[in-house]
Amino acid sequence: MAAAGFFNRFMALRTATFVLCFVSMLAELQRIDHSVNSDSLRFLVVGDWGRKGEYNQSKVALQMGRIGEEVEPDFIISTGDNFYENGLTGVDDPAFEESFSNIYTAKSLQKPWFNVLGNHDYRGDVEAQLNPILRMIDHRWLCMRSFIINAEIAEIFFVDTTPFVDKYFTHPGSHTYDWSGILPSREKYLSNLLKDLDLALKESKSKWKIVVGHHTLRSAGHHGDTKELVKELLPILKANEVDLYINGHDHLVQHISSLDSELQYFTSGGGSKAWRGDYDLNKEGLKFFYDGQGFMTVEMTTTDAELIFYDVFGNVLYKWSTSKQAYKAI
Repeated sequence: MAAAGFFNRFMALRTATFVLCFVSMLAELQRIDHSVNSDSLRFLVVGDWGRKGEYNQSKVALQMGRIGEEVEPDFIISTGDNFYENGLTGVDDPAFEESFSNIYTAKSLQKPWFNVLGNHDYRGDVEAQLNPILRMIDHRWLCMRSFIINAEIAEIFFVDTTPFVDKYFTHPGSHTYDWSGILPSREKYLSNLLKDLDLALKESKSKWKIVVGHHTLRSAGHHGDTKELVKELLPILKANEVDLYINGHDHLVQHISSLDSELQYFTSGGGSKAWRGDYDLNKEGLKFFYDGQGFMTVEMTTTDAELIFYDVFGNVLYKWSTSKQAYKAI
């Protein structure tokens, strides 16, 4: 029986790996349709969380579940750094269940989780997080390098931001990064990604365009602006009238407003370890900043959107709302 179980798991792994590779060859940005059953779209956003429940990860998860009962989310978004400190070692790494399945146990969180990779995830076996076999362990998990969720009211474009950052290649320090699928042609990988994203945004007919990445574009926190993304990614977002850029990386929650477009920057990276104490409250366009743990909810209709930050105790920290009708009146 044990041998049969091992064989079945091995064959499932081979099949899942083949499917993953086949999808990757088809397109850089796979589109996934996720229909909603109402006239509004609701989801939660959390980032920088995977610490086996430590650093208040379990407490944030508890409040996500409680707020989730009220919000009834269609899905949850992770902004990356899913497993600390060094990603997963493989598809059989117990950290997957210890930091994910065993932590986010609330009934309201038993929805699809759409995940991007962070820099800490790249320090482990990247292909493990991308491998569909993890969905056999926990059906909620979906992680790809870059992809699109078509949720009718909004299209959400997930972007693999880590390969943009030069220092991970030129000055990695004591860390080792898994660049399989990126090297030896990093430039080609990034060029294709930007081209595919630009085309997908241009072709989008959605009322709302949201881009999700791990790294900051604008931030008053420790990491500040990511200069490579400001140079390469930001012009595409502005040219295609993207509404929201949502990220993690800085372990906090914040809102920065663009001064030359309608683009709004939201950081939701407070899923576990936080309170670094290194920030710039004079940051241009800064609307809200909280150097602590928390998460975000998003609710949208075809005309209106409301985003709310909650802290580790489930208290409302900040609310922001906007209207497409207001944009047209400007």
